[in-house]
Amino acid sequence: MNLPPLRIAPRVTSALWGGDALVRSFGKPGRSGDLLGESWECWDENQVVGGPYEGRTIADLRTTYGRALTGPIDPQLRFPVLNKIIDANAALSVQVHPDDAYAQRVEHQPYGKTECWSIIEAQPGAELVLGWTRDVTRQEVVQRTGDGTLGEVLRRIPVRAGDTLFLPAGTVHAIGAGIRLFETQQASDLTYRLFDWNRVDAQGRPRELHVTKAAEVLDERASTAGPISPLTFKEDGTERSVSVVHPSFALETLALSPAGATLDGAGRPLTLTAADAPLRLASGGMDLALAPWETVLIPASCGPVALLPERASARAYLV
Repeated sequence: MNLPPLRIAPRVTSALWGGDALVRSFGKPGRSGDLLGESWECWDENQVVGGPYEGRTIADLRTTYGRALTGPIDPQLRFPVLNKIIDANAALSVQVHPDDAYAQRVEHQPYGKTECWSIIEAQPGAELVLGWTRDVTRQEVVQRTGDGTLGEVLRRIPVRAGDTLFLPAGTVHAIGAGIRLFETQQASDLTYRLFDWNRVDAQGRPRELHVTKAAEVLDERASTAGPISPLTFKEDGTERSVSVVHPSFALETLALSPAGATLDGAGRPLTLTAADAPLRLASGGMDLALAPWETVLIPASCGPVALLPERASARAYLV
């Protein structure tokens, strides 16, 4: 059977470091004054909005319809990609994620967490923590975490809107204050915190740290990583920029002209997130309107999808 494009309801999460931009600027559900940090745009437990599959989760659909949704991906496993929109009103913790082998061996989960970030907005002077200024050792990292000097070896880099960065598993990192970004990652929430800037929650308690596990998975080498120079080409008037290609996902940004574009996953599922303007998708006689910052999952069996901007031009993230 051919499954149609599926508009996905986001899952919004609160965070000490969040703000109100997800509601105010991105149209996500929430209340004024809530500290909201992340909008999970495509996650295995997210529900479909509208159409004949409304209310059903991606997990339900993949187990019911199998490869009609997932193509070559094993439908018995969690949908392998998680897309997020993140509002870092304050800095996130310094953290690191495990690779697949460690996740399977220690956490008994199918995926580790390699990810990439595409910066949507960055306030003047905004910066990220990305790797080490020099080679370190696990023993040194544990010691510096304990005595509060970890910041002396963390590498900070400035960022601006339009930058894309790749973070393989094992990369020590932190999103800085004043940054909003689109994140694509393996479908894992395994996060090991090294340091949380001495913050406490509403009950006055510090968040849990995971120093031992973090030390076991971190890359100890000095980093030189920075914004990626994408491979950009034009296809039927659409500018396509490929930033990241990884065995678990690929990230591409589309700059659509009024003529639109045709998407074809060639038997693999795709996710599409509208950015700055509404879009219209047409497939198999069905039309689907996508508001700015809404996400659609295009099943493997869907076939070609016509993508048309509702304005003179529009941008979108394709994964």
